[in-house]
Amino acid sequence: MSKKLFVLVLVVLMVPAAFMFAGGQQEGGEEASNLMVIITPDKDNTFFTAEADAAKAKAEELGYETLLAVHGDDPKQEGDIIDTAISRNAAAIIIDIANADASPNNLKRATEAGIPVFCMDREINATGIAKAQLISNNFQGAKLGGERFVELMGEEGKYVELVGKESDTNAGVRSKGFHNIIDQYPDMEMVARETANWSQTEAYSVIESVLQANPDVDGIICGNDTMALGAQAAIDAAGKGDIIVMGFDGNDNVLDSIMQGKIDGTVMQPNAKNAQMAVELADKYIKTGSTGMDEEKILNDCFLITPDNADQWRGFTKIK
Repeated sequence: MSKKLFVLVLVVLMVPAAFMFAGGQQEGGEEASNLMVIITPDKDNTFFTAEADAAKAKAEELGYETLLAVHGDDPKQEGDIIDTAISRNAAAIIIDIANADASPNNLKRATEAGIPVFCMDREINATGIAKAQLISNNFQGAKLGGERFVELMGEEGKYVELVGKESDTNAGVRSKGFHNIIDQYPDMEMVARETANWSQTEAYSVIESVLQANPDVDGIICGNDTMALGAQAAIDAAGKGDIIVMGFDGNDNVLDSIMQGKIDGTVMQPNAKNAQMAVELADKYIKTGSTGMDEEKILNDCFLITPDNADQWRGFTKIK
């Protein structure tokens, strides 16, 4: 075994859980120049698997080989994956980042190695590193969610806000969007604002405690659907079926819950569209040296989901 091959194998072994190899790929060197590396936070969360699947399908449609990897919201593991992408001489990296502040250093290594980087979903707190950032219009979407939440609450009542990870820019943007609307209504009283780190398990525990301290809560607005599912489970366990729950993402489990009359609504992110556009812009950049876009950050609008249209969406794509 050559020293070069040994080093590559060692890098892969260091992050065995991170990679899911697609078929038909060749190791090393020039053969990998047709390779797109697609990196997402989690292989079990339906939001991230949907964006990975959408990016993979579009890349393969355009004739690229693909390599899927997950970083688990760990900037170090993200860096290891990017180093492997560099060693594979990837044509481009499509990534949903680990951390808005820490990830730019990882991405910069790729760009310095001549590999263009395209972000989807989460944005980095830096410009000029990614060739494009495909982002859901989180503020616009959160305003839609806030408006629906206020309407369902009858413009009054006690409510709880569940916030995502502080390291994720989207968490703060969505919260600001919610409050841009809700704070206009003086009879809407926020009795608790807690982080549940995008986690269903944490959301369950937080809401369980909040309901014990505030048994008269009327509604819960959540920064993502995973937390909404945890909140709804805690409500069910407490026997308080009349509490309004609003989510954000549009994942299939929440769509099912809405159709079952449990969760009251959510905001659909254009998740698949962001992923597909990231790959399309990467392809254009590889072929022409330009994305053809005037701005690095590209916002795609979100959609309100209610019981009236929940059956029209699956896999973050409109099917009807």
